[in-house]
Amino acid sequence: MWNYGKTTLLLLAGALTLAGCGQSGGGNADGAPPSASASDADQPAASPSSSPSAEPTQAPVEITFYYPVNVGGPLTKVIDGMAADFTSKHPDIKVKPVYTGNYGDNTVKIQAGIQAKQPPDVAVMMSTELYSMLDTDAIVPLDDFIAKDADFDMADFYPAFLEDTQTEGKTYSVPFQRSTILLYYNKEMFKAAGLDPEKPPQTWDELVAYAKKLNRDGHNGLEIPGNDDSYWMFQMFARQAASDPKTNIMSADGKKAMFDTPENVAALQFWIDLSRKYKAMPEGIIDWAAVPTDFIAGKTAMMVHTSGNLTNVKNNAKFDFGVAFPPANKQFGSPTGGGNLYIFKDASPEKQAAAWTFVQYMTAPEQAALFSSSSGYVGVRKSAYDTDAMKTYTAGFPQALVARDQLDYAFRELSTHNHGKVSSALTNQIQAALSGQTDAATALKQAQQEAEQALAPFNK
Repeated sequence: MWNYGKTTLLLLAGALTLAGCGQSGGGNADGAPPSASASDADQPAASPSSSPSAEPTQAPVEITFYYPVNVGGPLTKVIDGMAADFTSKHPDIKVKPVYTGNYGDNTVKIQAGIQAKQPPDVAVMMSTELYSMLDTDAIVPLDDFIAKDADFDMADFYPAFLEDTQTEGKTYSVPFQRSTILLYYNKEMFKAAGLDPEKPPQTWDELVAYAKKLNRDGHNGLEIPGNDDSYWMFQMFARQAASDPKTNIMSADGKKAMFDTPENVAALQFWIDLSRKYKAMPEGIIDWAAVPTDFIAGKTAMMVHTSGNLTNVKNNAKFDFGVAFPPANKQFGSPTGGGNLYIFKDASPEKQAAAWTFVQYMTAPEQAALFSSSSGYVGVRKSAYDTDAMKTYTAGFPQALVARDQLDYAFRELSTHNHGKVSSALTNQIQAALSGQTDAATALKQAQQEAEQALAPFNK
């Protein structure tokens, strides 16, 4: 079993020494917060000179930063600490971090701010919100900032994460809190069921066989969440069932949906069959938050969930566990997930410039390494894995490299114009099929019709 506590303490002790200890309300703070010394910004200001020619000290530019947390663990403390450390290094900029709840809560609060002409200056928001933000003219392109910044290399970010930052030749966000979907498995339960704990299932057939063997002793063999944006899990199955390695369920310009193809119907049917036909997991819609809780508690032997829960599992599971790519059918595949950093149009030019400096800091290799090791999210830059901190972390916890390695098979999450209506159309029909209210083909046909109606204004 990994000595997780020792590894994490060695990694974070140095990296977080300067971090502030701000904490916003909410979140699941079930781990120790980053240790911190007072930041420079918290020290008393020097007394002004008595000379008549002395200039008054200029007040720092204050920017508001919204961010969500959608996984277990003390990430509010980590992000607040990073923001405090930034302010200590940039005393001319004061960052006010605001924890906004989960991704859905975060989007609602940002949209309300946009309507009231009081959005945040910078925010972590779902990568899928790109077209919705453009439709409301809420965000600014970042190309001018990038062009003027010789030290900021977009090519250092993983290509799979850049897919949803750009459209029509412009870049509107920078990857920050990013993930893929992983298969987590309990090695001790594998041994008890006569399975090799170092050989997780590689194919759909093996997933079924393993889950049926592991469905014993009062625990489930497998759990896959079906609520909260179930289209994300469906995208995974759809890519795995597709013959073309570049197949996706929407067009690159966000104006068309391709939900009801024969391969997509087969993908949804397999998800339904896992419970109803093969009895490999519980029937119905399994709750997103309950899945990692059940896995950590030993109530399920395997789960399919976001890599963003990796540190939560590492810190709380009392057993040896492994992670792997979700099993393939015709190919491996996982949509990327999570949030990017956006800068908002209603902010003044001065605040936009300050927000860009903050974006640079939060996505620098050292910060990407710190955030990845603190959360389980993937380090968004290649150079993050060259830092001493990340090398130490991954040497002691190689499971952290699996999500990064899966980026070779990763692709952009569902993102379209009128994203709320399009994604809800698909999610609602998937849930109807999982709960036995309709069949796979009918569900996707209905979702296609609703999506086409929602996208009609953008295809004139």
